[in-house]
Amino acid sequence: MAKHIIIVDYGMGNLTSVSNALKFLGYFPETTTDKTRLLVADAVILPGVGAFAQAMKNLSRLKFIPVLNKLVKEQGVPFLGICLGMQLIAENSTEMGLHEGLGWIRANVDEISTTNNYPVPHVGWNDIHLCKLSPLFATLPKEAHFYFDHSFHMICKNQEDVVAVCNYGVDIVAAVRHRNIFATQFHPEKSQVMGLKLLRNFLNHVEAGGVLGNISPC
Repeated sequence: MAKHIIIVDYGMGNLTSVSNALKFLGYFPETTTDKTRLLVADAVILPGVGAFAQAMKNLSRLKFIPVLNKLVKEQGVPFLGICLGMQLIAENSTEMGLHEGLGWIRANVDEISTTNNYPVPHVGWNDIHLCKLSPLFATLPKEAHFYFDHSFHMICKNQEDVVAVCNYGVDIVAAVRHRNIFATQFHPEKSQVMGLKLLRNFLNHVEAGGVLGNISPC
């Protein structure tokens, strides 16, 4: 098993359920507020719920951002962002003003606007459609069911980064991948069997050394 799966604790919640899901799969993740602990990570997970601007402030205050940039962008350490953790890797968000993100994906985050009067926030189970092959979905059907809870969504400038979408009156990006960077708008830790399979696939990818492959269209 990977020596260090580290969950970043930047004060935005939803950490225990992610940790418990990984423990159920036989791993013992470390949850930390200490940026120096990231330096020993074999993989980094950034969960989160709440406001984009506050999340970025917390990451900055805890001095996580330069270390995350070094590990993920420069060294290619496998990364998984979940919900708010996915949105933070975009260039910016319009939530409560315009705020700069980590900028790892060429994308913006904007409020969900549907044409069929679907309620916002988007809360509950939704089928996703797999757009291209990815290690994250290696053992899952092309149409799988996951749990969502969000009011804002990622709008990708490069469609090659989009792995899966769901329809909620409009198409919403459900998962992205850019090289070693994986992220899901839905919550795998709350998505029962399918979510556990997805987390297992991420862990298997880490165990395999984070080999870059399986990015061709379905």
